[in-house]
Amino acid sequence: MSRVLRASAIMAAGTMVSRVTGFVRTAVLAAAIGTFALGDAYNVAYTIPLILFDFLIGGILSSVVVPMIIRRQKSDPDGGRAYEQRLMTLGVIALTVVAVVAVLLAGPLISLYSTDWNARKTEVAVTLAHYILPQIAFFGIGAIAGAILNTRDRFAAPMWAPVLNNIVMIGVAVVYYVKLGGAGTDVNTVTDADLLLLGLGTTAGIVAQGMVLVVSLHRVGFRFRPRLDLRNAGLGEMGRTAVWTFAYVGISQIGFLITTRLATGAGEQVPGAGNSAYSYAYQFFQLPYGIIAVSVITAMLPRMSRAVAEGRLESIREEFSSGVRLVSALLVPAGLLLMVLGPAVTVLIFSWGNMTVDSAVYIGNVLQIFGLALVPFSIFQLLLRVFYSFGDTRTPVFLALGNVAVNATLSLVAYYTLPPRYIVMGLALAFTIAYVVGTAGAWALAGRRVQGLGGREVAHGLSRMYVAAVPAAAVALGVLWLTQELTDLNALSAAIMLAAGGGLGMVLYLVIAHRMRIPEVSSIVGMVAGRVGR
Repeated sequence: MSRVLRASAIMAAGTMVSRVTGFVRTAVLAAAIGTFALGDAYNVAYTIPLILFDFLIGGILSSVVVPMIIRRQKSDPDGGRAYEQRLMTLGVIALTVVAVVAVLLAGPLISLYSTDWNARKTEVAVTLAHYILPQIAFFGIGAIAGAILNTRDRFAAPMWAPVLNNIVMIGVAVVYYVKLGGAGTDVNTVTDADLLLLGLGTTAGIVAQGMVLVVSLHRVGFRFRPRLDLRNAGLGEMGRTAVWTFAYVGISQIGFLITTRLATGAGEQVPGAGNSAYSYAYQFFQLPYGIIAVSVITAMLPRMSRAVAEGRLESIREEFSSGVRLVSALLVPAGLLLMVLGPAVTVLIFSWGNMTVDSAVYIGNVLQIFGLALVPFSIFQLLLRVFYSFGDTRTPVFLALGNVAVNATLSLVAYYTLPPRYIVMGLALAFTIAYVVGTAGAWALAGRRVQGLGGREVAHGLSRMYVAAVPAAAVALGVLWLTQELTDLNALSAAIMLAAGGGLGMVLYLVIAHRMRIPEVSSIVGMVAGRVGR
């Protein structure tokens, strides 16, 4: 566990700074463009390149490319250098073509992810998409560079690079707000020059992020030289493996498409309670997952892939079990605290500029429901890496199919049965239930593959973590109630709730868990104490 903890700590530091600056970026952007028509148009245009990247290469990188690079590093006489050159060449060519085609199809893509938008709102979204979609190429180049760095156990740069992207976007949003003020949220008066600033500014941040990763790759000795002898790139093997990854991502994106269309439809019925609210709440939900779970997942996959190559099933079981318990040690209290303090978080971040306290509270209500999903969602992602370490991209497809079926069914029920204001909350609940069910199924299948995952040990550890976390949530709830009795909810009172309720709650959890001798928490406390002692 110590190796996972050390590698995860390095990545978590970068990820924490990245996520914190990302929150500042989100807050400044929301203050500038709001969560009504322009906010919805921007968020849909911004999301489409992420979807296309994830569909075309994002899933392949995590499930196929990293294990294949590691195998080629072991088997090829040159340590896999030529293979990496061909991979980068293929990525540059393919993603440039995709970016051009996506720009040409911006109109149909926007229509696919929106519901009942008027002509002006659609026009604004399409214009923004024209400026934002080219970033697909830079997303991909940076991601391939990050994957190659990960196979060399260089995890810091991929975790720190998004900070530069966030800083660029914060500057763009500040300039936009200073220029337009309260008029910046009006989709009917925003000009082409204003949309150019928003769109190209967004892309500029991704370009900067990608270039940082390319430079980092150069520093570890990688020299990019275009290689067009792609017959030796292992495309056949990659294609046979990746076809299932495409299916997995495609199925997942169908689920996302359904959620986005339902959320945009809800926003047309109740302005401010639509896709922007869902998107911002989901970004906040991703903070603890990104800081804690992603760091562990990134460190685990190369090691599990090597263990598979060497036939060491016991090492896979130990790696997975320690990873789940380490992740849960912090995600369990984080999930409970989000359920209690969600509105305080979003009021502190979002009640500025062109945002209102009511809009911020609504995002917080959605975030509270996402808090329920934090642990099962993270464990599900860890389970997928078990299959990927074996080169198995087929089983995750069926897991995704079940996940999307549950999520889509419950989302449609929420859309057609709940009052419009509660639809987005219902979508968050559907997401949560889908990942609870999906995690149970994934665990059963992964356990068969590696002859057991230490379920009893993990369940025992999780139950003790929840026992330690309940008093922390109770303290946070008490602070929340007392603050609301003494003052109205605003940014200052929200800060007090978070500092007192969240801070005291987390400290109480760490103390109780340490006294209960939960080893993962004790390791974290010991590492922090050691750092402070220096």
